[in-house]
Amino acid sequence: MSEEKLTGSLHTLGFTQNRELSWLKFNERVLEEGLDETVPLIERLKFISIFTSNLDEFFMIRVGSLHDMLGIKENNVDSKSGMTPKQQLEAIYTEVKPLYKQREKAIIEVEEQLRLHEIYRLKIKELTGAEKKYVKQYFENAILPILSPVIVDAHHPFPHLMNEVLHVGSMIKIKDEEFVSIVPIPTALPDLIYLPGNDVRYVGIEDIVFEYYEDIFNMYKVGEKTIFRVTRNGDINADDEAFDIENDFRKKMKKLLQQRKRLEAVRLELSHNVKGKFIPFLISKLDLQPNQVFITSAPLTLKYAFSLPSKVAMAAKRTLSYMPFTPQPSNKINIDELLIPQIFKKDLLLSYPYQEMDPYLKLIKEASTDPHVISIKITIYRLARQAKLVDYLCRAAENGKDVITIIELRARFDEQNNIDWSQHLEDAGCQVFYGLEDYKVHSKITLITLREKGDVKYITQVGTGNYNETTATQYTDLCLISGNKELGLDATEFFKNMSIGNLMGSYKYLLVAPVGLKPTLLNLIDEEITKGEKGRIMIKINSMTDVDLIERLKLASCHNVKITIIIRGICCLVPEVKGKTKNIEIRSIVGRYLEHSRIYCFGRGNEEKIYISSADFMTRNTERRVEVACPIWDKDIKDEIRHIFDVSLQDNIKARRLGSDCNYHKIITGESKIDSQNVFMKEAIRCGHVKPPEAKKKFFLLRLFQKKKK
Repeated sequence: MSEEKLTGSLHTLGFTQNRELSWLKFNERVLEEGLDETVPLIERLKFISIFTSNLDEFFMIRVGSLHDMLGIKENNVDSKSGMTPKQQLEAIYTEVKPLYKQREKAIIEVEEQLRLHEIYRLKIKELTGAEKKYVKQYFENAILPILSPVIVDAHHPFPHLMNEVLHVGSMIKIKDEEFVSIVPIPTALPDLIYLPGNDVRYVGIEDIVFEYYEDIFNMYKVGEKTIFRVTRNGDINADDEAFDIENDFRKKMKKLLQQRKRLEAVRLELSHNVKGKFIPFLISKLDLQPNQVFITSAPLTLKYAFSLPSKVAMAAKRTLSYMPFTPQPSNKINIDELLIPQIFKKDLLLSYPYQEMDPYLKLIKEASTDPHVISIKITIYRLARQAKLVDYLCRAAENGKDVITIIELRARFDEQNNIDWSQHLEDAGCQVFYGLEDYKVHSKITLITLREKGDVKYITQVGTGNYNETTATQYTDLCLISGNKELGLDATEFFKNMSIGNLMGSYKYLLVAPVGLKPTLLNLIDEEITKGEKGRIMIKINSMTDVDLIERLKLASCHNVKITIIIRGICCLVPEVKGKTKNIEIRSIVGRYLEHSRIYCFGRGNEEKIYISSADFMTRNTERRVEVACPIWDKDIKDEIRHIFDVSLQDNIKARRLGSDCNYHKIITGESKIDSQNVFMKEAIRCGHVKPPEAKKKFFLLRLFQKKKK
């Protein structure tokens, strides 16, 4: 393999690319929304904030894991790009540098235009006299008393710089000697201080500390100052040997969360390129290389982008934000009637965020008091901070139902939330399991078991996304609710196996990882290969890294099977490569909502097999997690899913096509402009106002009765 291929190319093995560099291309697409003049200004600021938080997590997890590999498996070669961990890290740091410049440009543009709408992020020097007095008083009364300044000298060792915490630092001179001084900005402080007045005027808390830094060290001569923060490796292995002696898994996770704050540094960001010893001193103490240092004049954090709209007048908000949208009721059911009888009549598909989550929540609430319900079983990966679902599960347990919750404590960055909810569920009398020792339980499945007149019945729910009432209004996901007995029997077997830690269970219809999902997917691809050019595969997922699935899709392409894939993020498969993946088209949609649903379609027409799933085409999902894929049998629901693909593939505004050069390209067509998410919102509003058939019939009979009375 040539040196060029090892060090810089994204396209090294003909039809695959490095996952980390692919992810950076995806995050660049997010940043493009922040640069897009057709996107409302506050939404542009949110996209820049999302780009920033995405990049933070990328450094903590992916770059962190590569650093771990560097220390353990230095010569381990990435199977998709032929790059060693060191080469991947070098390529990542090189690719990230220009992204900082794009981010800077985006923030400058957005903040300049927000000023035209009387929304100002200000430097101290821009404040009026009265505003400076207000900020100075705030600093003296609310900030200064809780600061913990540090001088590094013979008596004071270099402090631990907390992960992702803003600091202000400089060299200071004491007599004739120079020392490093650092002031961490307490996380208890708000991100911004809003100034009095009618306009929206605010100052970053770090800018205030920066301005009055000399007041903190007023007995010394302060040199050039900079705002900075450190990103640390956050890729903790929950099975770390240091914790093997810990029997209580919940306690184990709490210890790991504490450890995350102290892991090695992987990135240093600064607001100013100060001269002298300060930056070299930090680099040395943090054991960083110069290419791990990023200097930017833009704010280092932008979390305030999501709270800013609450400060903006309603009239301005309509101009600066997306038009409000409320998830709509499904027109397939009557929410005013009992749901359980309706589900036994016909399967229901909910499409978030276009349709509301209420029918699922109402189903659990209804089951919690229904005398026929014996048990409710559920797998939980992520929950909202406030969760009606937990209230209903607790109510069911208190009402004597057998409630079994398999909650995954290792859901990254939601560990503490899940620890808290698991305790709450246990206190209410629910049986709580913490998944399996070596496999995360990532599936999204609920089983309600009923007994009526001696007959056992089941309602099974399988989803593509979490039971999170907040993200259900932000992520596109599908939720199937079915009264089919065959699915219920499979779900019963699944929960029985999970409760005894059996990963080797067999299922008639459900595809369950880590044992049954991947082999079945490979067989389904093989079935299409036998059809040649009559074969058809359509897939919608978030990421693709699994080498076996990539290789098999390439083989299908070589047999002229038409393959269309919609992938939001990482894609290690390179499409449209002559002689290898020429029959594979890959698109990505980045828009108002996070594309999150996973759908697999094989075949055409009446013979088409459709599944919805919790699993992406990543090795971690197919081999190292418990995932569930569920077949779709209902003809109407199949049509709904085909419609999702039809509209998504017409998108020529938010969609991009991945090329053989590993870059995303705008889709240029002579047709009318189509934003698929806008289409789905309009359809949901239109259908949400249409009453379901049962309700229509009752309404008609009521009107007829009223006319007769007259």
